[in-house]
Amino acid sequence: MTITTLARAPTTPRVARTNIRAPSARRASSAVARADRDGVIFALDFDGVVCDSVGESSLSAWKHGVELWPEVFDTPEATTAKPRVLEELRAVRPVVETGYENTTLARALLEKLDGYGVEDILNEWDQISGGLMQRWGLDRATMVEAFGRIRDDWIEEDFDGWLEPNALYPGVAEAVKRAQARSDAAVKIVTTKQGRFALAIMERMGGLVIPEEDMFSTTVSGIPKTDVLRTFGTEGKWRKIFVEDKLSTLEKVCKADDLNEWELYLVNWGYNTPEERARANANPRIKVIGVDAFINMLEAA
Repeated sequence: MTITTLARAPTTPRVARTNIRAPSARRASSAVARADRDGVIFALDFDGVVCDSVGESSLSAWKHGVELWPEVFDTPEATTAKPRVLEELRAVRPVVETGYENTTLARALLEKLDGYGVEDILNEWDQISGGLMQRWGLDRATMVEAFGRIRDDWIEEDFDGWLEPNALYPGVAEAVKRAQARSDAAVKIVTTKQGRFALAIMERMGGLVIPEEDMFSTTVSGIPKTDVLRTFGTEGKWRKIFVEDKLSTLEKVCKADDLNEWELYLVNWGYNTPEERARANANPRIKVIGVDAFINMLEAA
C-alpha cells in the first residue's frame, strides 16, 4: 500500500504536555451514552491501524539515543550507520508496544549486538527485550518520560518536521469520520502512544478530531488494553469491535472469558508479519481484514 501524506491545516497548535487520563467505567459509559441504544462500539488501535508512524518513532528514538548515549550515537560512525538502523527499525516494528522501546532497539541494532539481529528480535523479543533494559540500567518510567520529552521538544522546535514522518493510512481517517457521524456508533482510540501525540497527528494530518474522552492512552498508566475494553459498553447492549495490528494483543483478549463479546480484527496493513497473519487466520476468534473491508465495516457494521 502506498502511504500518502494528507493536507495539513495552516496553523501550528501547541501540543499540551499533559497525559490522557486513565480510563474509568463512569467516563466510558457516559461517552457511549451519546449514541443510540444497541449500537456499535469501534475500539481502534492507533499506530499500525490509523497511522503509519514508524518513521517518526524511529527518528525520535535516534534523537533520544543521541541524548542518552552521545558517545554511541553522536559519532561519525553512527551517522554513517543511521540509514541502516532506521531501515532495520522499520523491519522490527511489529514487536514494539511502546515508543521508548525503539531507543533500546536502535542501540542494539547500531552496535550489532550478538543475539539482537532483525530476525532474533522478530522471533524472540519477548525473551530478550528485558535484557537490554538491564544491560544499560534503564527503567520503564524514566524511558517513557524521556521519550515523550524528546517528542515534545521536537514539536516545539519544528512541528511540521515532526508531523512529516507520520502518515494516516489512505481512506482510514475518512472512514472514522463517517463512523463518528453515525447516530448508532461510538469510536474509541485505544493506544500505547501518549495521547497528545496521537490527537495532534489525527487532527493535523487528516482533519480527524477525537474528543479527549474517546482517547485511551495506556503508556503512562500501564493499564492493559484488555482492562480498557472492559470499561466500554457497561450499560445497554452493544456490538463491540476491536481492531488491532498487534496479534499478541488480540490473543490476550481471546484468553479473557469476560471479553468474549468482542469481535476481533487484525489489519493486514499494519505492523505485523506474514507468520502472524497466518496464525490469526487459524484463530476462530480473529479475522484478518483489509483496508477496504475495514472502511466498509466502519460505515455499515
